[in-house]
Amino acid sequence: MPTLPNYIQFEGRYWDTASIRNALDYQGVKAPHTGQPFSEAMLLGVSGGATFGYFTFHYKGYDPQVNLLTRNTFEPMERIFDRLKIPRESVKSASANKARQNLIDALEEGYAPIASPDGALLPYNALPYDEANWHTMPLVIYGYEPEAGEAYISDRSRVGLTVGTDELDAARARVKKDRHGLLLLGAPDEASLAAAIRAGIDNTIQLMTEKPPKGSAKNFGLRALLHWAEMLEKTSKGSWAREYASGRPLLAVLISSYTFLGPAFGKTMGAERDVYADFLEEAAQALDMSALTDVAAQYRESAAAWKGLLNSLLPSGAPLLGEAREAIDRKTALFIESGAAKLDEIISCNQGLEALKTGADDDFPLSEAEIADLRANIRSCALQVHDAEEAAVLALKDAVSG
Repeated sequence: MPTLPNYIQFEGRYWDTASIRNALDYQGVKAPHTGQPFSEAMLLGVSGGATFGYFTFHYKGYDPQVNLLTRNTFEPMERIFDRLKIPRESVKSASANKARQNLIDALEEGYAPIASPDGALLPYNALPYDEANWHTMPLVIYGYEPEAGEAYISDRSRVGLTVGTDELDAARARVKKDRHGLLLLGAPDEASLAAAIRAGIDNTIQLMTEKPPKGSAKNFGLRALLHWAEMLEKTSKGSWAREYASGRPLLAVLISSYTFLGPAFGKTMGAERDVYADFLEEAAQALDMSALTDVAAQYRESAAAWKGLLNSLLPSGAPLLGEAREAIDRKTALFIESGAAKLDEIISCNQGLEALKTGADDDFPLSEAEIADLRANIRSCALQVHDAEEAAVLALKDAVSG
């Protein structure tokens, strides 16, 4: 039957690194420096590691969003594959029948195939369907049983997720450029690890301190943190005071910022700087470079600063804002621990967030002075993060150049 026997790989938390980590682990791949499965921390580091991005979106018919990136988003999976020399086969088909057979064949051959279906069509995500947009993120499919009408998925939760085969088929067919696509991975080249680690570290330094490969420099790295702080202080176009003065717009960007920065988007409360510190400690062992252990300690200090920033976005004691935070934290914890078993409660949390945003326009509980204080506190925390990140990345640069 086309279900992988004894599949227990549910450790990964962030789509890109989680899917690779879980697929390689099931297929018996061990990291040469530990003799254990590749950690998500190592894959994060190899991908380009820790960076920052600040982006705002204002589309007609949608709430405004402030999206905060904390890791490399310039083709991170391809960087992992290339740097670790992981063989991969990309299998696609315009035919739904052929695509189903491709998936069954891959499972029967013992692969843990990675796919990127539209998450809005997978019920466990509790996402609204949007004709104009989709949510494609990589995950592992570890079972597909046509007779039972069930497919089994490993996707950020600590438990397996079950969807209908017809639901998975539709989700895999949604995006034309990757229609029914699968990635089948081979084993990395063990001899490539040291070079992969060094390339990943160089990537982190570049993304935090230099001009990005594309896009505006003010939106990436240390400069982006200063730009965000400026937007929190000023009253000109693009500033929080002008664009998100109060009401639903303000609550919406606080929710999106909190979501993208924390566990709701597959990250830790420390914006994964603690995970990056784990990577550096592994790298110190793999490269026999003890200086990286000291740098890891600085990234743990940075993680504490990031946690303070996350807390400043939706203060737990603030009216309305604390309620929004509780709903986000609750639905995140339910999904991670229980998967779809608590879907009704997750949906209730989403409905509660929507009700809070609707109510925010009618009766926002903070005065203008209190909102100004909120922005000032977020700005102060962002500047603390900037200083901690600058110290950490410069120490990293010194460690590898020495």
